[in-house]
Amino acid sequence: MDKRSVFKSVWLPILFAAPQMLLVFLFFYWPAVAVLRWAFTLEPPFGGNAEFVGFANFVEVLTNPLYWNSVMVSVIFALAGTLTTIFIGLVLALAADRQLPGSGLFRFLYILPYAIAGPAAGMAFRFILSPERGIAASLNAMWPDFWNPAKYGSHALIFVIIIFAWKWAGYTFIFLFAGLQSVPKALTEAAAMDGSGPIRRAIDIQVPLLAPTLFFLLVIMMTEGFVGADTFGIVHRTTNGGPNHATEVMVFGIVNEAFQGLNYSGAAAQSIILIGLIMVFTFIQFRFVERRVHYK
Repeated sequence: MDKRSVFKSVWLPILFAAPQMLLVFLFFYWPAVAVLRWAFTLEPPFGGNAEFVGFANFVEVLTNPLYWNSVMVSVIFALAGTLTTIFIGLVLALAADRQLPGSGLFRFLYILPYAIAGPAAGMAFRFILSPERGIAASLNAMWPDFWNPAKYGSHALIFVIIIFAWKWAGYTFIFLFAGLQSVPKALTEAAAMDGSGPIRRAIDIQVPLLAPTLFFLLVIMMTEGFVGADTFGIVHRTTNGGPNHATEVMVFGIVNEAFQGLNYSGAAAQSIILIGLIMVFTFIQFRFVERRVHYK
């Protein structure tokens, strides 16, 4: 029999819920309404009366070739970063799913990069993968400009994707390793007795049973790739959107438009378009990818 809490006064539950509702209103609903209003008005950067301009801000954004370049860069970054991160996390989880001496230490080390802030990781990799020193310098000595993110846009995009994957691989590892704990050991042991190797067991047994976890990570990591704070922080601290706008993802362009260009209305319009793009990708994932996910 279910037991429910009964309050003698109607004001008591309201009092308990008021702080949480206030936080939701201040940090979710109020900013959302403000962004929606700014997108259809011309907001003065230093205060004053806003002028209603309808869809003019959206027209200005959608007719800008640089904006469509940022959309393409964001899609490539989100897809490549998500798939690379999930693949690395899956390989690490499969490797750590063994009761071997020292395996606990490796599990801790795999998770550790997730605790590092995105801008800090970006600063570290600026030195690690610098074309003037280390391994990259040796490669450039043999093959000039083999690796130069400051000069080639494709190198810069690969550079920020590598940092994103390194930063978030530990996050995907946590979920995938936890998911592997629910896979019945009897299945993998029976397959091993039949002569299946570790790779065949992973492909035929473990990965299919991880389908719900993989789908969850796909949705989460795609969203993080588009609007995550680490996405902005990594780009800002490494390439600053360059060279030649090659790494100017949408979230980086929105922040620059608002706080450097002081074009709050244009940034608001870009934010709404970005939200719409995330909704489209999420719908595609739930509409077509989730069909292949089996929860039982």
